[in-house]
Amino acid sequence: MSEHRSPAGSTSVPVTGSQQPSAGPEPLPAAGPPRPPARPRRATRQGATVLAALRASPSFRSAQEIHGQLRAEGERIGLTTVYRHLQRLADEGTVDVLRQPEGEVQYRYCRSDEHHHHIVCRVCGRSAETECPELVGWAERLAESLGYSDVSHAVEVFGVCAGCRAARR
Repeated sequence: MSEHRSPAGSTSVPVTGSQQPSAGPEPLPAAGPPRPPARPRRATRQGATVLAALRASPSFRSAQEIHGQLRAEGERIGLTTVYRHLQRLADEGTVDVLRQPEGEVQYRYCRSDEHHHHIVCRVCGRSAETECPELVGWAERLAESLGYSDVSHAVEVFGVCAGCRAARR
């Protein structure tokens, strides 16, 4: 399991059984059938710069944060260009994507080629990647019991990390 940090302020409501969350960060849904293979993307200096910024940070970060960092470092890159490259990286599976309660989408370089999930601290934003084969089995059984097929899932778990819990005492 690897440790990561993301911006604080995440909130979530635990989901059990058939409850639906009323608020909280939610992963972007895997909508519809899989996309056709992406055209090979042309390597550009700006694309490499966006990817390098993501690789250098263990945090989930918004496009605006990445854009601000790159501009502060003297890069001449527009916010639209940052969004375009982030979308390409998300489509390729190169970045993890997380939607915050207020709707902001955040990105982080994905350090794993395997299917995984995240647990994120609601206080400090620290996150860890973890595999959970039990969850995969549960999702498949749930889908089958409801008559669904061709199932995918995206799950993020939220809580308070040990460091934040200790700091509250």
